Amino acid sequence: MQDKLRLSKDATVPNHIAIIPDGNRRWARSKGLYTLEGHKAGFEAAVKVCRTAREWGVHTVTLWGFSTENWDRSEKEVNYLMRLYEKLIRDFLKEAKENKVRIYHLGRKDRLPKVLIKKIRQAEDETCMYTKYIMNICLDYGGHDDILRAVQKIVGDKVKPENITKELMEKYIDTHGQPYPYVDLMIRTSGEQRTSGFLLWESPYTEYYWENSHFPDFTPEKLKNAILDYSRRRRRFGGNDQEKHLEFAPEMITKFELAWWRLGKIPAGTRFRDYAINHIVEQYGLSKKLAKEAAKYFVAAIIEGNENKWSKSKKSIKAFYVLVKEELKLAFEPKVVASLQVRLWQDLQDEKDIEKAIGAEDIAKELYAEVYRISLFQAAKLAHLRVLATVEKNLALAGMGEQHWDKAEDYLYRFYKDLKERVA
Repeated sequence: MQDKLRLSKDATVPNHIAIIPDGNRRWARSKGLYTLEGHKAGFEAAVKVCRTAREWGVHTVTLWGFSTENWDRSEKEVNYLMRLYEKLIRDFLKEAKENKVRIYHLGRKDRLPKVLIKKIRQAEDETCMYTKYIMNICLDYGGHDDILRAVQKIVGDKVKPENITKELMEKYIDTHGQPYPYVDLMIRTSGEQRTSGFLLWESPYTEYYWENSHFPDFTPEKLKNAILDYSRRRRRFGGNDQEKHLEFAPEMITKFELAWWRLGKIPAGTRFRDYAINHIVEQYGLSKKLAKEAAKYFVAAIIEGNENKWSKSKKSIKAFYVLVKEELKLAFEPKVVASLQVRLWQDLQDEKDIEKAIGAEDIAKELYAEVYRISLFQAAKLAHLRVLATVEKNLALAGMGEQHWDKAEDYLYRFYKDLKERVA
């Protein structure tokens, strides 16, 4: 596997990833192709993504190929899809055996073509002894239908109502007997933000990731982004959150940061460093001694950036984040964070280029998601407030009026207030 596609050692790999591969037909239409070509491209993407997930240690991958509602499509499209599913299973079976992947079919078997059912049963039988990985292929599947079929079986087995429990229900659901039936991460492509009832029973605490790309364009690289986003989330499962998080006071940290902001672009000096120390002590809770060491790197990085010595700035800020990570036992990658921080500074340094500053929100979003281990969605508001604060600071530094300092302070306070609410 290429180095760029390796997950960091600190990434949390989900045990079970479920994928709703949406957008095959839209992808084809956008390229002036027949919709059937979109399905073919989607199948090719599915093979690559599922293989990559397995190589990264994901135990169970569930792919929704055909829903109980998809029978409403044209006969030509349905027949084409059934042939593709047969080919997919036939081609994947050899690879599954080589990698000890157990194949399961989730969904109804009474309405699928006989030749496809025969191929499904063959794949299930010939891989039934494997436990290393699981590949769930959902054909004629619906979350409601799965639960209804389970209830019908329970009734058929004459189970007394008082004996029906969660554990019993799990024995009748399509994922029964699997080590990781409950979904950790569900991905839906094509910008659609709904689950359409997929794996209803198995997703009470599922984390969701919405991908804008149509499924044929969903690459292993985009799967990596989804897993990294998942890695940043704190999963509570309905219980108390026992993690210890940053405990700064938003009003105090705003005061410190605004103070050294207003010093402007002056060379290194005692006051500048003292403000940086106070800021670091308050934000990260470091001891005064460690804060002095961290401030040395932090101030150097800012000064080097002001002098457009960006490679040196990146080296200094990386040293700063290494110290913070080691002291606070955080999970971010200092090299990644340093790169994002310097890119953000570069885009925000020009007082006159407001459009470029506003366009830096995506970088800020990645930065805060990585440092504070939150999702990109959760980091969006933080990024927006931080960039707005910086834009106002730049306008103030450009001599556009004292009112811009007031606005900068307001946005900065709201940034830290929202950050405290998010990570506390």
